[in-house]
Amino acid sequence: MPRPNAAQLAYGSATVVFATVALLLLSRATTGPGIALIGVTSLLLGLLVVVTMPVAARRRARAAGEAGAAARAQNAEIRVPAARP
Repeated sequence: MPRPNAAQLAYGSATVVFATVALLLLSRATTGPGIALIGVTSLLLGLLVVVTMPVAARRRARAAGEAGAAARAQNAEIRVPAARP
């Protein structure tokens, strides 16, 4: 697996923090095992965000590359060389 970039780390960290706060507030957990379970769940959710982020970026890049290739092919068909003086 390639190293995560800064955006992935930021999104993953934000997910962990917000998920932890939200789950603690919603569940009102006060016991040690409950809080530990919420922490582990939040860490797994943050890891999931970090791991799945590049897939979307690759899809966008691949779609942009295919669109660019199609546009270049279309431009190559239309292009007419200019006469040299």
